[in-house]
Amino acid sequence: MVEPVGNHYVIARPVYSENAFNEEHEKLHRYHKTFWDHLKLYFSCSPQRVKKIVLGLFPIVSWLPAYRFREWVLSDIISGINTGLVAVLQGLAFALLVNVPPGYGLYAAFFPVLVYFIFGTSRHISVGPFPVLSLMVGGVVTRLVPDDSTGNGTSTNMSAINDERVMVAASVTFLSGVVQLLLGIFQFGFIVIYLSQSLISGFTTAAAIHVVVSQLKFMLQLPVPGFNKPFGIIYTLESIFSQITETNIADLVTSLVVLLIVFVVKEMNDRYKEKLPTPIPIELLVTVLAALISHFVNFEEKFNVAVVGKLEEGFQAPVAPDVGILQNTIGDGISIAIVGFAVAFSVAKVYSIKHDYPIDGNQELIAFGLGNIVGGSFKGFASSTALSRSGVQESTGGKTQIAGIISSVIVLVVILAIGFLLAPLQKSVLASLALGNLKGMLMQFKEVGILWRKDKYDCVIWVVTFLAAVILGLDIGLATAVAFQLLTVVIRSQIPSCTVLANVGRSNIYRNRKDYTDIYEPEGVKIFRCSSPIFFANIEFFREKLITAVGFNPLRVLRKRNKALRKIRKMLKKGELQVTPKGLICMANQMYESEEELDNNKIEELDQPTIMTDLPIRINWGTDLPPGITVPQVNIHSIILDFSSVSFLDFSAMTVLRKTLKEFVRLDIDIYIAGGLLDKLERSAFFDEEIKPSMFFLTIHDAVLHILLKKDIASSPKLKLAEEKGRNGDCIIISRNGLRSRDCTVRFCLWPSSHRKCSSKSCS
Repeated sequence: MVEPVGNHYVIARPVYSENAFNEEHEKLHRYHKTFWDHLKLYFSCSPQRVKKIVLGLFPIVSWLPAYRFREWVLSDIISGINTGLVAVLQGLAFALLVNVPPGYGLYAAFFPVLVYFIFGTSRHISVGPFPVLSLMVGGVVTRLVPDDSTGNGTSTNMSAINDERVMVAASVTFLSGVVQLLLGIFQFGFIVIYLSQSLISGFTTAAAIHVVVSQLKFMLQLPVPGFNKPFGIIYTLESIFSQITETNIADLVTSLVVLLIVFVVKEMNDRYKEKLPTPIPIELLVTVLAALISHFVNFEEKFNVAVVGKLEEGFQAPVAPDVGILQNTIGDGISIAIVGFAVAFSVAKVYSIKHDYPIDGNQELIAFGLGNIVGGSFKGFASSTALSRSGVQESTGGKTQIAGIISSVIVLVVILAIGFLLAPLQKSVLASLALGNLKGMLMQFKEVGILWRKDKYDCVIWVVTFLAAVILGLDIGLATAVAFQLLTVVIRSQIPSCTVLANVGRSNIYRNRKDYTDIYEPEGVKIFRCSSPIFFANIEFFREKLITAVGFNPLRVLRKRNKALRKIRKMLKKGELQVTPKGLICMANQMYESEEELDNNKIEELDQPTIMTDLPIRINWGTDLPPGITVPQVNIHSIILDFSSVSFLDFSAMTVLRKTLKEFVRLDIDIYIAGGLLDKLERSAFFDEEIKPSMFFLTIHDAVLHILLKKDIASSPKLKLAEEKGRNGDCIIISRNGLRSRDCTVRFCLWPSSHRKCSSKSCS
């Protein structure tokens, strides 16, 4: 019964152990589905299930019939045009990261959008090239097809190199799509949980650094080979600075001017985004202006700058991936697939929360997998979603993926009709545009200080991920970062938070004894809390912390007591000890503990319970023992283990826990456990004659009251009589200073039938 009194509440109920509570309140025995039950359900077939599968596999069937044409179509068209223009320029720019001709970036910006329109679940992300993925694909390309693979640099050889590189990029993209598709089919969308926000942030920041370094050769127009290996960024910088005197000044000046303009305008877009009807399309304006200037001034001949060149009009026939390339890029394909999905899903989740609609991680894997398979078949490279491009699509009013289709139409127009207009555009301009899209990723450096203040583990994960990805490369760096992150989880699990609790405020609240001054600790009682799962890796740590909390090693004390009993039996047999009403009296002059008691091949007997039935007197270990016999003093009689925060125990932990509890029980120390796990331990045959289910209580306070009542009943004949009356429905009044407030008498019931008769007597 709960009675509110102002901003306080008064509870009158029995002291419940788990067994007593289950006896009074009938517990439902629910049927828990087995693995085979889930398997049968997964492969069951019914009209409703077929409909659900079809709607899940083709989300377009759900949202397209409900499309609000009059309300949304204009916004989607405007958004699609803006997004398409940005997609064209980013496709050309990010192709430089892949080390393939710029025109192939348009394929990567076209085909995945069409596939995602049918299979995707997000309404706002813009699918296409992403700088991190482009750089990862580019690393594979330069590793398999290095710059000097065919000797001299004639146009024929360069054309052959480009063809090989396009094939490598298409094949690894196809492979990453297959990986994503398989993960989606087998419902592995949860895999993204193993990539924490700190890891993704550190990784994308490192990728931004790689992008900056990789674009320096285009900004300076230097012949720098690709180094896709550990410490490759250092070799690249060394190559750049060794040739720095050969920099093309025209390309350098163009790059710096474009960078300055892009950064300034983007900053204005961010600062005045609420006042601007649409962000200023600075990439488009700069590209058009640079293309016009290059066309009329003819920079290629006058200043020997590198230009985009002629873009092939139309589409090429789809090609099958190269099996040899697939065999050499399995690891790369997996890492590209996971990173691409993690980035896209995180962006999609942000917009789904903002606009209140669901997204399906498994379906997203299928959508991106099919998009990369189709894109790779048409010689595109890996796609995900660019944060800046998705921001344009959402901020310009995009409501659905109709905007994505409009953007793909813009890309299609460039591919089929007006691509030739971009032929005189300098590559240094595209490089600058690629760098201009890295502002958000580079600004993530600010997270280090924030993470250090909030969670030092996350901060270390960020720093290690960043350094590993920068120094070791994106592929090895990602694997290293994931391994390190899992290691931190293991370390944190191996070192659980273990604390000794005390009663705070004379109530039923128990907190860490070190954090409060107004605490009450029942004499002879230790309350120990573990706030994490207990399993094979941390059970020894748990045991050590428990031993430290109680102040003695139970196994050592047990062995000492059994050794003392051996000694006492031997002395009684020899007549060196005599039993008197006052206890044992030593009849010998000097007594020394013999080491023979330790080395008589019966050491295992020292771990057994102390047996005194054969002795003429029951030994009180707290009183003086005969000279020469010493046993560590034990000043507690009860231990309460708070397992309310322990989510699971594995078999190895159960074995060690049972052994530890038995050691305490054999010292006549009562063990009580507050919290769950009773059902799990019963199923695991955890209990026996020494470890019993009756040690489980609903709460810490129930266990404490039970201990105090048990102690008072044992020491007071009146309370024993009161307990007998309590069986007939009466209440027991126990005076206990310190449980509620000073000199406060706490009144509570033992039996359910007496609820209404119970109340709390006012404090004196």
